[in-house]
Amino acid sequence: MYLPPAPSLLLFLSDMADNKTIGLKNILVEQNTIESVFLERDVIIDAYLPTNIEHPENMALLLINDGQDLPKMPFDEILDDLIEAKIIEPLVCIGIYCGPDRKMEYGTAREADYKSRGARADLYTRFIFEELLPFIHDTYKVASFKEKSFAGFSLGALSALDIVWNNAEQFSKVGVFSGSLWWRSKDYDDGYDENTDRIMHRQIREGAYKPWLSFFFECGVLDEKEDRNNNGIIDSIDDTIDLISELKAKGYPDSSIEYLELQDGRHDVPTWGIAFPHFLKWGWGVGGE
Repeated sequence: MYLPPAPSLLLFLSDMADNKTIGLKNILVEQNTIESVFLERDVIIDAYLPTNIEHPENMALLLINDGQDLPKMPFDEILDDLIEAKIIEPLVCIGIYCGPDRKMEYGTAREADYKSRGARADLYTRFIFEELLPFIHDTYKVASFKEKSFAGFSLGALSALDIVWNNAEQFSKVGVFSGSLWWRSKDYDDGYDENTDRIMHRQIREGAYKPWLSFFFECGVLDEKEDRNNNGIIDSIDDTIDLISELKAKGYPDSSIEYLELQDGRHDVPTWGIAFPHFLKWGWGVGGE
């Protein structure tokens, strides 16, 4: 059975020659490699597995793009501490390492940007549904999870939002940290109009309302310096606030949207490490955390 008491799980993992396992008090971290046909590369994933769980099917699953950044936070200690303090419910987290074609695999699957970046995002989406999720179910012997969510950083955040929005029947939440919501179909010098040319904003505007979805956004005041419309607000915050406005216009109430703005936040892993506990408490908090 998936996620038995820690000693049994440790023994099971130690028999898997291609895995690297790290144990903390409440979670184990197991590394696997998936040979992806769609992406034509090996995809490394880190699985953060709660221990001593009798009914793993009652747990949530959180997928995280740019999983190679999680050990730098360090995410395992963040997750372990929150579970130990009973601040959040135990959940399975899967950190997906990016590949050398990150700017092609991440993005919006239905449309590449004006430089043709994101041209393989549709293949990345297929990897998630046809290779990664079956691997998780098969490896950990869980037929289904209570819910699935997706998160990411920067361009990986845009990818997570795109996948959740366009496959909403599969997900309940999305976490967007310093999201590349500037992703656009037209260059500034070619008559760019922020009202029509930001791809993710347009997708939400033209999409259907999915009332079960909820959204977490984080931006740092020091995320960047660009201010294309000279309104005194950096573009990353502008783009995030505008996307939230699109969600509200679509019908999402304030209770479905969480926005965290960090005054000293930058476009870097330490900032996202500060923000991630807020996301976990918002999404899986115990007792109103």
